[in-house]
Amino acid sequence: MSDHSTEPPAYLAEGPRVGLRPLRYEDAEEFTARVRESEDLHRPWLFPPDTVEAFLPYARALIEDPARVSFLVCARDTGAAAGFININNIVRGAFRSGALGYGVFAHAAGHGLMAEALGLVVRHAFGPLGLHRLEANIQPGNTASLALVRRAGFRHEGFSPNMLHIDGAWRDHERWAITAEMLPPRPAGPDR
Repeated sequence: MSDHSTEPPAYLAEGPRVGLRPLRYEDAEEFTARVRESEDLHRPWLFPPDTVEAFLPYARALIEDPARVSFLVCARDTGAAAGFININNIVRGAFRSGALGYGVFAHAAGHGLMAEALGLVVRHAFGPLGLHRLEANIQPGNTASLALVRRAGFRHEGFSPNMLHIDGAWRDHERWAITAEMLPPRPAGPDR
């Protein structure tokens, strides 16, 4: 909790409508308020922290664990948090892979902001982070999340019964992944 600046950090990556920046402890109030507003959207798929007390250990794990990277998705026009994307379980060496976790906040849902943000995260992961593969594990009924990874170019790799313990039960998941070779070439022009 050493970063006490009032200025938001510079974006790590920017698109036309969103910017990605690291999650900070100072995001607790806005993040948890957005989570509470988004409960109907998130349930039963996702359970991010909805109180400051729950946010602090959540943020600490994301900020301090070298096997995790967290991005706050911000609307560029307002700077407001629109969602979050985490890369978890990062493995280096020959694997160079990570597992995605993400959520959009209700006020930003359905506007394409997460699609833009996921594209930025994938490029950042395969560029500055030096990863080769990202995986997303999604419950079969989560149609919005499945559509998001399809649009981002992920391929369906399989089905894992009883994969993750969520909301009191072991849940089936579809496995989707993208590798660096699957990215289309960057368009010519200024680097975003």
